Amino acid sequence: MTSAQGQPDLISVIVNDHREVEQVFTELERGGGDSRHRRALVDHVIAELVRHSVAEEQYMYPAARKNLANGDQVADHEIAEHAEAEQLMKQLEDLDPDDPKFEQLLGELMGAIRHHVEDEENDLLPKLRNALSEEELRELGQQVVKAKERAPTRPHPGAPDKPPANRILDPGAGLIDRMRDRLAGRQS
Repeated sequence: MTSAQGQPDLISVIVNDHREVEQVFTELERGGGDSRHRRALVDHVIAELVRHSVAEEQYMYPAARKNLANGDQVADHEIAEHAEAEQLMKQLEDLDPDDPKFEQLLGELMGAIRHHVEDEENDLLPKLRNALSEEELRELGQQVVKAKERAPTRPHPGAPDKPPANRILDPGAGLIDRMRDRLAGRQS
């Protein structure tokens, strides 16, 4: 949903990201293309998932902790799901697409992300919509968009996932990742 001022709010930013990732998953499931194309699609979806997760951890989950009665429990659950997905992404990042384990891990990642999306869209996002004002949702949407621009593009399973450490370290990791992406010719 876009606010009356024409700026996307938190809910619309998050849901839009979910839909874009699902489109790539659908393309991957359809198959086709050579292994380089599949690798490029997986690298792209990993970069998008990492950016999305980092932004949620920096802004959405702290808002849940602050504004929801069970916010700590909800945020901790979502962060645990991120950690699981990040481990899968890290393993995928190092595999050749022709390796039989590649498809297995990709299937596990898609299943984990789809479960996570369902949790957020059916539980967390409606709760945040009810708990926050339109202005707060719009501000959070803007913060998430900006965080995604600076966020890492590769999984960093050992990196902090809670403020303030993640807000300090993630932009630096993002800068290094984008330099690595350019040097490798990787579209992220």
